[in-house]
Amino acid sequence: FSKNSNCPCGSRKKYKDCCQIFHKGSAPKTPLALMKSRYCAYVLCDADYLIKTTHENNPQFDADFKKWKIDILQYCKSCSFEKLDILSSSENANFGFVEFEATFIQDEQRFILKEKSKFEKVQNRWLYLSGDFDFSQAVLDN
Repeated sequence: FSKNSNCPCGSRKKYKDCCQIFHKGSAPKTPLALMKSRYCAYVLCDADYLIKTTHENNPQFDADFKKWKIDILQYCKSCSFEKLDILSSSENANFGFVEFEATFIQDEQRFILKEKSKFEKVQNRWLYLSGDFDFSQAVLDN
């Protein structure tokens, strides 16, 4: 993947001018920017970024980072992520919400994940706290 490619988050910017700055260490200033950069991290199999931006109270949080990283990488590599559609976003001083749909292919089946993600600001950094989600299977175009 080239830093000059369009960013997978759908911004229409080059990756180097979009989510790469977050993947290299800058903190996203909004829950929406964090959500988009996390989606991009799934596309690029950046498990370290996903771990770093997950709240310790998230149900998927695993203190065994080595095992968790392997699990994330296996998931990312098993999927072909197609697109991200942002449906809504809102925030206040300490909490934010982003509702989105992510379309991906796994095991030769197309899925649409619809999620309302909750983010919390901890020590001036947004973290992914939890998500309410639904999966639906879409028909593959042949």
